[in-house]
Amino acid sequence: MINRNSILLAENDPSVLYTLSGILQESGFRVSTAARLEEARELLDRHEFDAVFTEVTLEREDEGLELARLAKCRPYAPVVLVDTSNPTIEKLRDIMHARVDYVLFKPFDLEEVQTALNRLIAHRADALSPA
Repeated sequence: MINRNSILLAENDPSVLYTLSGILQESGFRVSTAARLEEARELLDRHEFDAVFTEVTLEREDEGLELARLAKCRPYAPVVLVDTSNPTIEKLRDIMHARVDYVLFKPFDLEEVQTALNRLIAHRADALSPA
């Protein structure tokens, strides 16, 4: 299935960033990558993305949630997915307050990522289309 939806992928681990980016590109997504919050912010300022997929912790704790909040303030409001390896109740509350659309827990299943992205982006497109 060819898919031309655009994703901003923010991940601080270079090997995970490279691998996940490649898998999403093979699935037909256009992927822009960032390893730091500043890079991701610059990309958000220059491009409209259908989705943002970020780790909760980039360089510092909760920078991924800051990225999620920044993305949700955009007029085009992309869907936001976050992943975390430390799902405490407090962290999950913070994720909810950031208006995140989907949460993945490490280690996550790549098929789940693809399914969630496709479903959420399709739902967003339906919501944005004129009635």
